[in-house]
Amino acid sequence: MEAENQPEWQAPPPPEQIVTDNPQMSEVATLTSIFFEPGRTFDDLRRKPRFILAALIMIVLITAFSFAFYYKVGEPGFRSFFTDQIEKSAQAQAMDAAAKNQAVDMYMTIGSAVRFGMPILVLLTFAVGGLIYWLASKAVGGAGNYLHGLSTWIYSSFPPAVIGMIANFIVLAFKSVDDIEIATSQSGVVHANPSFLIDGKSMPVLATLLSSLDIFLIWGWILAAIGLQRTQKISSGAAWAITLIVALVGITFKVVGSLFSGNPS
Repeated sequence: MEAENQPEWQAPPPPEQIVTDNPQMSEVATLTSIFFEPGRTFDDLRRKPRFILAALIMIVLITAFSFAFYYKVGEPGFRSFFTDQIEKSAQAQAMDAAAKNQAVDMYMTIGSAVRFGMPILVLLTFAVGGLIYWLASKAVGGAGNYLHGLSTWIYSSFPPAVIGMIANFIVLAFKSVDDIEIATSQSGVVHANPSFLIDGKSMPVLATLLSSLDIFLIWGWILAAIGLQRTQKISSGAAWAITLIVALVGITFKVVGSLFSGNPS
């Protein structure tokens, strides 16, 4: 009788699923998945921020292009460009030939220092950009930390930078030196924007504004908005607001620079 009253044996309930912060992708996998699955990639970067490989690839590509561009144009081409810039300046009338040559030498030295220091400049850009994204996200209630902001800045820049640099290397290899405008091409000879429709020399400010409607820039903005929303846990509207404000500040600086230099940027 006692055996009949015993409840039947029941299997124990399955253990609760434990959510961990371990990434589901390797860092190498994120380099390709950011092109095809940006949302999933940024979700994984939320679990564990990574950025070293993507940063190194962009540093190598950008630095290599700066040297390739210099050797394509050549020292005489750069000297001629700097001479023209000095001749257009208000101080040119007060300078004799020796002073102008000295100024050209100074610009050449600065250009050389920038090329060799390009890795450091790119790293500084990454560091400041990540800080801006983090602080701006914190201001709207973001839950991420600085490394999340840094990862978002780098990975939102990675696809446009890689595709853009590959295109630049191909075009630079086949383009004639006579067709290269140094003022507008040092950051890239591929212009995926409407600025090529106007004369940048006569309308530098308008050309700079039109260059902001660049396919690669817009691609980066879309990725940044996705990344901020996923890594910082903020709304889509807040993510887009941060992205567009940062972009507008950058455009403003470029426009002011073109206004004073007389060259589109």
